[in-house]
Amino acid sequence: MHADIGIIGGSGFYDFFAGADTVEIDTPFGEPSAPLAIGEVAGRRVAFLPRHGVRHQFPPHRVNYRANLWALRSVGVRQVLAPCAVGGLRPELAPGTFVVPDQVVDRTWGRAHTVWDAVGPVVHVSFADPYCPRGRTALLAAGEPVVDRGTLVVINGPRFSSRAESRWHAAAGWSVVGMTGMPEASVARELAMCFSTVCMVTDADAGVEGPGVSHAEVMQVFAGNIERLKAMLIRVIAALPEPEPDETATCSCRRALDGQRLPVELP
Repeated sequence: MHADIGIIGGSGFYDFFAGADTVEIDTPFGEPSAPLAIGEVAGRRVAFLPRHGVRHQFPPHRVNYRANLWALRSVGVRQVLAPCAVGGLRPELAPGTFVVPDQVVDRTWGRAHTVWDAVGPVVHVSFADPYCPRGRTALLAAGEPVVDRGTLVVINGPRFSSRAESRWHAAAGWSVVGMTGMPEASVARELAMCFSTVCMVTDADAGVEGPGVSHAEVMQVFAGNIERLKAMLIRVIAALPEPEPDETATCSCRRALDGQRLPVELP
Protein backbone atom coordinates (compact mmCIF):
# COMPACT_ATOMS: atom_id res chain seq x y z
CA MET A 1 0.00 0.00 0.00
CA HIS A 2 1.60 3.24 -1.17
CA ALA A 3 0.98 6.98 -0.77
CA ASP A 4 3.17 10.00 -1.49
CA ILE A 5 1.23 12.70 0.42
CA GLY A 6 0.30 12.53 4.09
CA ILE A 7 -2.44 14.46 5.89
CA ILE A 8 -2.33 14.63 9.68
CA GLY A 9 -5.72 15.69 11.02
CA GLY A 10 -5.98 17.70 14.23
CA SER A 11 -8.74 18.37 16.76
CA GLY A 12 -12.10 17.78 15.11
CA PHE A 13 -10.50 16.33 11.94
CA TYR A 14 -10.73 12.55 12.21
CA ASP A 15 -11.47 11.44 8.64
CA PHE A 16 -10.78 12.74 5.16
CA PHE A 17 -12.20 10.45 2.50
CA ALA A 18 -14.59 7.53 2.14
CA GLY A 19 -13.69 4.12 0.80
CA ALA A 20 -10.09 4.23 1.99
CA ASP A 21 -7.98 1.17 2.70
CA THR A 22 -6.67 0.98 6.25
CA VAL A 23 -3.13 -0.13 6.98
CA GLU A 24 -1.66 -0.92 10.39
CA ILE A 25 2.02 -0.01 10.65
CA ASP A 26 4.45 -1.15 13.31
CA THR A 27 7.31 1.25 14.01
CA PRO A 28 10.44 1.24 16.21
CA PHE A 29 8.61 3.79 18.37
CA GLY A 30 5.41 1.84 18.90
CA GLU A 31 2.00 2.26 17.32
CA PRO A 32 0.92 5.47 15.56
CA SER A 33 -2.21 7.28 16.71
CA ALA A 34 -4.39 5.19 14.38
CA PRO A 35 -4.12 2.90 11.35
CA LEU A 36 -3.37 4.84 8.17
CA ALA A 37 -6.28 5.44 5.81
CA ILE A 38 -4.97 5.37 2.23
CA GLY A 39 -6.90 6.40 -0.86
CA GLU A 40 -6.92 8.69 -3.87
CA VAL A 41 -7.57 12.42 -3.68
CA ALA A 42 -7.33 14.73 -6.69
CA GLY A 43 -5.49 12.03 -8.62
CA ARG A 44 -2.85 11.56 -5.89
CA ARG A 45 -2.26 8.75 -3.42
CA VAL A 46 -2.88 10.12 0.07
CA ALA A 47 -2.45 8.67 3.56
CA PHE A 48 -4.57 10.19 6.33
CA LEU A 49 -3.78 9.93 10.03
CA PRO A 50 -5.78 11.54 12.88
CA ARG A 51 -3.16 12.99 15.22
CA HIS A 52 -5.21 12.49 18.39
CA GLY A 53 -6.66 9.11 17.39
CA VAL A 54 -10.07 8.36 15.92
CA ARG A 55 -11.77 9.03 19.27
CA HIS A 56 -9.54 11.98 20.24
CA GLN A 57 -8.05 9.80 22.97
CA PHE A 58 -4.46 11.10 22.89
CA PRO A 59 -3.79 14.49 24.51
CA PRO A 60 -1.11 16.66 22.86
CA HIS A 61 1.71 15.55 25.16
CA ARG A 62 0.85 11.85 24.63
CA VAL A 63 0.68 11.84 20.83
CA ASN A 64 3.30 9.47 19.42
CA TYR A 65 4.75 11.96 16.96
CA ARG A 66 7.72 9.76 16.08
CA ALA A 67 5.57 6.73 15.28
CA ASN A 68 3.13 8.84 13.26
CA LEU A 69 5.80 10.29 10.98
CA TRP A 70 7.71 7.01 10.72
CA ALA A 71 4.50 5.20 9.71
CA LEU A 72 3.76 7.78 7.02
CA ARG A 73 7.28 7.52 5.63
CA SER A 74 6.99 3.70 5.67
CA VAL A 75 4.21 3.80 3.07
CA GLY A 76 6.09 6.24 0.83
CA VAL A 77 4.89 9.61 2.11
CA ARG A 78 7.44 12.38 1.61
CA GLN A 79 5.16 15.46 1.66
CA VAL A 80 3.11 16.06 4.84
CA LEU A 81 0.34 18.60 5.39
CA ALA A 82 -0.54 18.94 9.07
CA PRO A 83 -3.39 21.36 9.86
CA CYS A 84 -3.97 22.27 13.48
CA ALA A 85 -6.22 24.33 15.74
CA VAL A 86 -4.59 27.36 17.38
CA GLY A 87 -5.32 30.38 19.51
CA GLY A 88 -4.73 33.81 18.01
CA LEU A 89 -2.20 36.10 19.72
CA ARG A 90 -3.08 39.21 17.69
CA PRO A 91 -6.49 40.93 17.66
CA GLU A 92 -6.76 40.76 13.87
CA LEU A 93 -6.51 36.96 13.91
CA ALA A 94 -10.19 36.27 14.53
CA PRO A 95 -11.68 32.78 14.90
CA GLY A 96 -11.94 31.13 11.49
CA THR A 97 -8.75 32.76 10.17
CA PHE A 98 -6.24 30.47 8.42
CA VAL A 99 -2.55 31.17 9.05
CA VAL A 100 0.34 29.59 7.13
CA PRO A 101 3.29 30.13 9.49
CA ASP A 102 6.91 30.22 8.41
CA GLN A 103 8.45 29.88 11.88
CA VAL A 104 7.90 27.89 15.07
CA VAL A 105 8.93 28.19 18.73
CA ASP A 106 9.03 25.01 20.81
CA ARG A 107 7.93 25.45 24.43
CA THR A 108 7.06 21.79 24.98
CA TRP A 109 8.84 19.54 27.47
CA GLY A 110 8.94 15.86 28.35
CA ARG A 111 7.98 14.68 24.86
CA ALA A 112 10.00 12.11 22.92
CA HIS A 113 11.27 14.61 20.37
CA THR A 114 13.82 12.90 18.14
CA VAL A 115 14.09 9.71 16.09
CA TRP A 116 17.89 9.89 16.40
CA ASP A 117 17.98 8.88 20.06
CA ALA A 118 20.15 5.77 19.89
CA VAL A 119 23.82 5.66 20.81
CA GLY A 120 25.79 5.63 17.59
CA PRO A 121 26.51 8.15 14.86
CA VAL A 122 25.09 11.49 16.01
CA VAL A 123 22.66 13.10 13.57
CA HIS A 124 22.07 16.86 13.36
CA VAL A 125 19.58 18.46 10.97
CA SER A 126 19.08 22.08 9.98
CA PHE A 127 15.80 23.55 11.24
CA ALA A 128 16.33 27.24 10.46
CA ASP A 129 13.31 27.18 8.14
CA PRO A 130 11.01 24.58 9.69
CA TYR A 131 8.36 24.39 6.97
CA CYS A 132 8.63 23.11 3.42
CA PRO A 133 8.79 25.96 0.88
CA ARG A 134 6.88 23.90 -1.68
CA GLY A 135 4.15 22.97 0.76
CA ARG A 136 3.78 26.57 1.90
CA THR A 137 3.60 27.77 -1.71
CA ALA A 138 0.79 25.32 -2.46
CA LEU A 139 -1.11 26.31 0.69
CA LEU A 140 -0.85 30.02 -0.14
CA ALA A 141 -2.03 29.44 -3.72
CA ALA A 142 -5.03 27.27 -2.80
CA GLY A 143 -7.61 30.03 -3.31
CA GLU A 144 -8.53 30.34 0.37
CA PRO A 145 -7.88 33.63 2.21
CA VAL A 146 -4.91 33.03 4.48
CA VAL A 147 -2.42 35.02 6.51
CA ASP A 148 1.03 34.47 5.03
CA ARG A 149 3.88 34.09 7.52
CA GLY A 150 3.92 34.23 11.28
CA THR A 151 5.28 32.28 14.21
CA LEU A 152 3.52 29.33 15.80
CA VAL A 153 4.48 28.88 19.45
CA VAL A 154 3.82 25.36 20.72
CA ILE A 155 3.01 24.81 24.39
CA ASN A 156 2.85 21.48 26.18
CA GLY A 157 -0.83 21.39 27.06
CA PRO A 158 -3.24 19.93 27.65
CA ARG A 159 -4.18 23.03 29.63
CA PHE A 160 -4.56 26.36 27.87
CA SER A 161 -2.34 29.38 28.58
CA SER A 162 -2.64 31.70 31.54
CA ARG A 163 -3.23 35.36 30.64
CA ALA A 164 0.36 36.17 31.62
CA GLU A 165 1.70 33.43 29.34
CA SER A 166 -0.53 34.55 26.48
CA ARG A 167 0.56 38.17 26.81
CA TRP A 168 4.18 37.07 26.99
CA HIS A 169 3.79 35.12 23.74
CA ALA A 170 2.16 38.09 22.04
CA ALA A 171 4.83 40.50 23.34
CA ALA A 172 7.51 38.24 21.85
CA GLY A 173 5.98 38.88 18.45
CA TRP A 174 4.54 35.41 17.96
CA SER A 175 1.29 34.99 16.04
CA VAL A 176 -0.59 31.88 17.13
CA VAL A 177 -0.32 29.28 19.88
CA GLY A 178 -0.97 25.55 19.63
CA MET A 179 -0.10 22.28 21.35
CA THR A 180 0.89 19.83 18.61
CA GLY A 181 3.17 21.57 16.11
CA MET A 182 6.30 20.31 17.86
CA PRO A 183 8.04 17.92 17.76
CA GLU A 184 5.92 17.01 14.74
CA ALA A 185 7.70 19.44 12.42
CA SER A 186 11.21 18.64 13.64
CA VAL A 187 10.69 14.86 13.50
CA ALA A 188 9.54 15.24 9.89
CA ARG A 189 12.77 17.12 9.14
CA GLU A 190 14.79 14.39 10.86
CA LEU A 191 13.15 11.91 8.51
CA ALA A 192 13.91 14.07 5.45
CA MET A 193 10.21 14.67 4.81
CA CYS A 194 8.61 17.85 3.55
CA PHE A 195 6.27 19.27 6.20
CA SER A 196 3.99 22.30 6.29
CA THR A 197 0.99 23.38 8.31
CA VAL A 198 -2.07 25.57 8.07
CA CYS A 199 -3.29 26.85 11.44
CA MET A 200 -6.99 27.42 11.96
CA VAL A 201 -7.58 30.11 14.60
CA THR A 202 -10.35 28.90 16.90
CA ASP A 203 -10.11 31.42 19.75
CA ALA A 204 -8.37 34.52 21.06
CA ASP A 205 -6.27 32.58 23.58
CA ALA A 206 -6.19 34.20 27.03
CA GLY A 207 -4.28 37.44 26.49
CA VAL A 208 -6.61 39.18 24.07
CA GLU A 209 -9.61 40.92 25.66
CA GLY A 210 -12.45 38.58 26.56
CA PRO A 211 -13.02 35.38 28.51
CA GLY A 212 -10.51 32.55 28.55
CA VAL A 213 -10.70 29.81 25.94
CA SER A 214 -12.58 26.54 26.45
CA HIS A 215 -12.25 23.19 24.69
CA ALA A 216 -15.91 23.39 23.65
CA GLU A 217 -15.24 26.72 21.93
CA VAL A 218 -12.28 25.27 20.04
CA MET A 219 -14.28 22.28 18.81
CA GLN A 220 -17.27 24.43 17.82
CA VAL A 221 -15.20 26.79 15.68
CA PHE A 222 -13.24 23.95 14.12
CA ALA A 223 -16.45 22.09 13.25
CA GLY A 224 -17.83 25.24 11.63
CA ASN A 225 -14.79 25.51 9.35
CA ILE A 226 -13.79 21.89 8.73
CA GLU A 227 -15.36 21.69 5.27
CA ARG A 228 -13.47 24.86 4.22
CA LEU A 229 -10.28 23.24 5.45
CA LYS A 230 -10.90 19.93 3.67
CA ALA A 231 -11.73 21.70 0.39
CA MET A 232 -8.54 23.75 0.70
CA LEU A 233 -6.45 20.63 1.33
CA ILE A 234 -7.90 18.92 -1.74
CA ARG A 235 -6.82 21.87 -3.88
CA VAL A 236 -3.39 21.84 -2.25
CA ILE A 237 -2.98 18.12 -2.91
CA ALA A 238 -3.79 18.67 -6.58
CA ALA A 239 -1.20 21.46 -6.82
CA LEU A 240 1.71 19.79 -5.03
CA PRO A 241 4.69 18.78 -7.19
CA GLU A 242 4.91 15.18 -8.33
CA PRO A 243 6.93 12.93 -6.00
CA GLU A 244 10.66 12.63 -6.56
CA PRO A 245 12.88 9.62 -5.74
CA ASP A 246 14.86 9.96 -2.53
CA GLU A 247 18.17 9.85 -4.38
CA THR A 248 17.38 12.77 -6.69
CA ALA A 249 14.86 14.83 -4.70
CA THR A 250 15.55 18.56 -5.07
CA CYS A 251 13.61 20.09 -2.17
CA SER A 252 15.89 21.18 0.68
CA CYS A 253 13.74 19.25 3.20
CA ARG A 254 14.54 16.01 1.41
CA ARG A 255 18.28 16.72 1.57
CA ALA A 256 18.33 17.23 5.37
CA LEU A 257 20.36 14.08 6.01
CA ASP A 258 22.89 14.44 3.20
CA GLY A 259 26.45 13.62 4.19
CA GLN A 260 25.51 12.02 7.52
CA ARG A 261 25.94 8.43 8.64
CA LEU A 262 22.68 7.22 10.17
CA PRO A 263 22.53 4.83 13.15
CA VAL A 264 19.50 3.03 11.64
CA GLU A 265 18.16 2.64 8.14
CA LEU A 266 15.13 4.73 7.20
CA PRO A 267 12.04 3.05 5.77
